Amino acid sequence: MANNHAGLPSPTLGDLVLPKLYSLFGIANKDSLYGAVAEFEDGPQLVAAGAKVKEAGYTKLDALSPFPVHGIDDAIGVPRSILGFIVICIAFCGTFAAFLLMWYTGAYSGPQIPGCELVGLCSYPLVIGGKPLFHWVFGLPIMFELSILFAAFASVIGMFALNGLPRMHHPTFNYSGIHRATDDRFMLVVEASDPKFKAEETLELLRSLGAVHAELVEDK
Repeated sequence: MANNHAGLPSPTLGDLVLPKLYSLFGIANKDSLYGAVAEFEDGPQLVAAGAKVKEAGYTKLDALSPFPVHGIDDAIGVPRSILGFIVICIAFCGTFAAFLLMWYTGAYSGPQIPGCELVGLCSYPLVIGGKPLFHWVFGLPIMFELSILFAAFASVIGMFALNGLPRMHHPTFNYSGIHRATDDRFMLVVEASDPKFKAEETLELLRSLGAVHAELVEDK
């Protein structure tokens, strides 16, 4: 059987690594159409337009506004964040870590972990006031504190990861009036990756919904 790939150059390290770096820093690998951005005068118009666009069958939607707009998440179909589930799971990991740490340092009498003296993590059972070497009731403050600590780290790191941050640039920054998104304009974004997206039809739909301005934005 003939080799269909004969004569084709092998991908270089740059071909494999650069696209991932471009994605990390929000830089487009090549000029391409990102989507359509429509500008509205107030929040209620944005919510109404978002709902209409979603009803038309579009699913890759986003919204930009100078302050939170009530109802926009439901209007454009933004799912509930999974950050809360991540935080509670990591918090329970903190609880278990505290439980294990207290048991190991206070009641464990087996072989020591090699090098434990370097990090202060050696088992050293002590009888204090006739109390048991280990009991979960005495460790409630420790378990609480470590749970909060783990949850705090999970909240911050999870927020950055789920939002794709840090990102130095975003294609919507190429919109001509993007500076007003933090001032007095409310913007609806329809991404070109949406299966229903057709440049001119999408622009006409956005204009028909009351957009004061709508334009195509390139990912560059």
